[in-house]
Amino acid sequence: MKSWIEDDNINYEYIIRYLRDTIPKSEGHILEMEKYAKANDVPISQPESIRMIEILLKLMNADEILEIGSAIGYSAIRMSRASDARVVTVELSDDMADIAEGNFKKAGLDKKIRLIRGDGKEVLSKMEGEGVFDVIFVDAAKGQYMDIFPDCERLLRRGGLLISDNILYKGMTATDELVVRRKITIVRRLRAYLDMLKKNKNFSTAIVPIGDGVALSFKE
Repeated sequence: MKSWIEDDNINYEYIIRYLRDTIPKSEGHILEMEKYAKANDVPISQPESIRMIEILLKLMNADEILEIGSAIGYSAIRMSRASDARVVTVELSDDMADIAEGNFKKAGLDKKIRLIRGDGKEVLSKMEGEGVFDVIFVDAAKGQYMDIFPDCERLLRRGGLLISDNILYKGMTATDELVVRRKITIVRRLRAYLDMLKKNKNFSTAIVPIGDGVALSFKE
């Protein structure tokens, strides 16, 4: 039987176990956040997914990162530490935002990570400029991905990377055999989002089947 952290993982358990054995074990504040997320059923990036993102950020020498969907601040902290980048992160829930800001301070990153409270679509639409960010990490409500894409495209620099998490959504995006009735609308929107990325000439996209599925879209 799968443990909590694998509930949304699309891979076989033996693959998950093997991948995680190759990743350094969490400790200190990071481990505390993982335990809090598990105890309170807060979704955070899965170990193999965030590890891949950390390596990509190092390769890109990213300086400016935008995240949509802060939750408790787990991925923002890991991305900032991996790249020494400045991170702007957006969170709708005031409760989650309060916890995230506390975690940023505890991590000593409250000067490098700025949290904006509000709906992702509204916040992004008000952001000024073009090509502002090196990396944009989308981990918000799955039904919103298509809606926020135009602003993500505007705010991402050429040569930048758009990372979309949970894109295979427990495997339901890939096959109707797994779709449950209450998730039909979300699955349709995710499929439309991926189809749009596939056809968009401004982006080259690869879907990586780790965690709950991650789409990597390079802006040409």
